[in-house]
Amino acid sequence: MNRARRARIVATLGPASRAPGTVKALAQAGADVFRLNFSHGSHEDHAAALKAVRGAEMALKRPLGVLADLQGPKLRLGKFADGEIAIKPGHRMRFDLDSAPGDATRVQMPHPEIFKALRTGMLLLLDDGRVRLRVGERADDWADVTVESGTKLSDRKGVAVPEAIIPVSALTPKDREDLAFALRIGVDWVALSFVQKAEDMAELKRLVGGKAACLAKIEKPQALAQLESILDYCDGVMVARGDLGVELEPEEVPVAQKQIIRAARQRGVPVIVATQMLESMTAAPAPTRAEASDVANAAYEGADALMLSAETASGDYPLESVGVMSRIIERVEADPMWPSLMDAEHAGMDDIDADALVAAARKAGEAQSTACVVVFTTLGGTARRMARERPLQPVLALTPNASTARRLALVWGLESRLGREPSSLEEVTDDAVAAAMDYGLAQPGQRILILAGTPFGAPGAANLLRLAHAPAKKGRR
Repeated sequence: MNRARRARIVATLGPASRAPGTVKALAQAGADVFRLNFSHGSHEDHAAALKAVRGAEMALKRPLGVLADLQGPKLRLGKFADGEIAIKPGHRMRFDLDSAPGDATRVQMPHPEIFKALRTGMLLLLDDGRVRLRVGERADDWADVTVESGTKLSDRKGVAVPEAIIPVSALTPKDREDLAFALRIGVDWVALSFVQKAEDMAELKRLVGGKAACLAKIEKPQALAQLESILDYCDGVMVARGDLGVELEPEEVPVAQKQIIRAARQRGVPVIVATQMLESMTAAPAPTRAEASDVANAAYEGADALMLSAETASGDYPLESVGVMSRIIERVEADPMWPSLMDAEHAGMDDIDADALVAAARKAGEAQSTACVVVFTTLGGTARRMARERPLQPVLALTPNASTARRLALVWGLESRLGREPSSLEEVTDDAVAAAMDYGLAQPGQRILILAGTPFGAPGAANLLRLAHAPAKKGRR
């Protein structure tokens, strides 16, 4: 069950899709990684969903990744006495810490940390940007604000402060409980929301302790400003365009997307493009032309994966959404211009032996007689280095670790599979040739490139590049 495309698909599981039969069908339609959104659903729901993924993985004999997406802190207003108030530009009111129900003159904002970060003249965005306010006078427990745009405010609307770093941990008590649960049931990736600085990811990595790979959701302007330092602590990164689109002007979001993809590709860090990719398919069997172009653009940019959210979690057409996304990606990758457009963002190489070897493998793989590259990897590092080069030949990543195989399911162009740990050069060659032929990646007589590391059986960077040929008749050499 090899993919006919290199970019991967992340599908969010929810009420419309977490049944075992549906999960298997989503994987058959093209989903490579399944997202558990801890903003919704119970622990029991997520445990059942993960069990369904593992069942689909066993049935399809293909590693499937599971991503736990933590909710992060939610900054919200309090409640109004009548549920909502009417506002218009120029309307003035006060935000404070008083828990009494609000009215047109004041309402609670139960976050002292926000008041401490506010400065006169700062912009506040409420209700996903539908309401824009400007801060006037302020203190550590209140702020006067003036409406710049908007028509109403209702209970518990979200608050965003794009011009300030809010001194709150990206991990709430709920997140910590959800994280412990996610690690206990065995997820492969953990995504942290509301990342503002490198220390947020450092804290997550400390808590995860290597039990899963850690991914930063970039959805704050402050995270963009510190992107390079945040990437120092990332195994992956997500362009979370929903909240990012609230706090940035619309014309800035595509530029930010390209900035994040470029930085991640330079590092060889897997990057996901997410939010509203095929939003209309939540209720319609086909996407808009603009959505199709959005998906195609992310594939042209060389993103590792594209994510579906409500389309598969709660929509009416989860299978169709995955199928459409897969077909769009395949069509992009069939475009003769795609390799050169994607290669415009080709990463520079570090001056180390492993990168020199990977670069040589990519160059050698350009020969027409080369069928595929087989990478032996223990923890996934060599396979990710190969993927960073964006080779056009299939890359088969063989690993003895199920957790490594599942994490690599997110990475561009990799077909990860379980294999034994070879103990000799002969076994490396035999296993690579046999696996390439068994998985349909090489035909008799074709060249196979092999990347491995010595001493065999020990984690470390690749230091061996070998050429082999598939035998005239299927079998081990």
